[in-house]
Amino acid sequence: MELVAIQMTAGTDWEVNKARITELLAQLPQQRPLLVQLPENAVTFGSKKAIVLNAEPVGEGPIQAQFSQWARELGIWLVVGSMPTCIADSERFHSTSLVYNEQGALVGHYHKLHLFDADVADGQGSYRESDTYAPGNELSVIDSPFGRLGLSICYDLRFPELYRALRAQDAEILMVPAAFTRTTGEAHWLPLLQARAIENQCYVVAAGLYGEQGKRQTWGHSVIIDPWGKIQTCLPKGQGLISTSVDPERLAQIRRQMPVAQHARFSADWRSE
Repeated sequence: MELVAIQMTAGTDWEVNKARITELLAQLPQQRPLLVQLPENAVTFGSKKAIVLNAEPVGEGPIQAQFSQWARELGIWLVVGSMPTCIADSERFHSTSLVYNEQGALVGHYHKLHLFDADVADGQGSYRESDTYAPGNELSVIDSPFGRLGLSICYDLRFPELYRALRAQDAEILMVPAAFTRTTGEAHWLPLLQARAIENQCYVVAAGLYGEQGKRQTWGHSVIIDPWGKIQTCLPKGQGLISTSVDPERLAQIRRQMPVAQHARFSADWRSE
């Protein structure tokens, strides 16, 4: 069983982004089963107008039909890092991760909980995700042949309580698609990902956007980390993909030899608002 993270550059035009994804999917390993993760904002990135144009209700629309087709024709599990999805009676959207099985069925989704409203010392300077998006309020853990997938998106990475709650729901692989800025990525990306892997004794799959998008510079450094916190593979720059195998026995051994979940003195209770 193989885990794959795809790194790409994305812009506002879905057709251009789709062509890039098509090229990268053609490079996938031949073995199956295969779990493939796309980065955050792989559908569209950089413009509210493009978000409005490309947003779809969950489970409907031509963009999601394309993802389903790719999963079915390639025989892969496909995790769409994020795309804008519609909220009834709202001018805002959800930033939503979608999971398709090898038959092309949508088996789960997750609306990003933590929105990136921050000031960063880079070319753009100020980020206000909440101007366009509304936060979700539910966790998502999905059964798969690779293990239980705990879903998250980008800025969620800074909130360890979320990942503790995913582990409490028996997550074994933490999915972290992202579009980290170059400034924050250089400072914090790898340390945060390794911490989430070590704290929760989970694999971490983190596919990142890379390159220049207007004033934004995204960090890339897509990476897969094992449950001991060891970096298995990393792609610092450019477009491409990385892969590594899942070892359920190693995961079970780490959890058995150091049972931190049983030793925890604080609750990982999750309350939806």
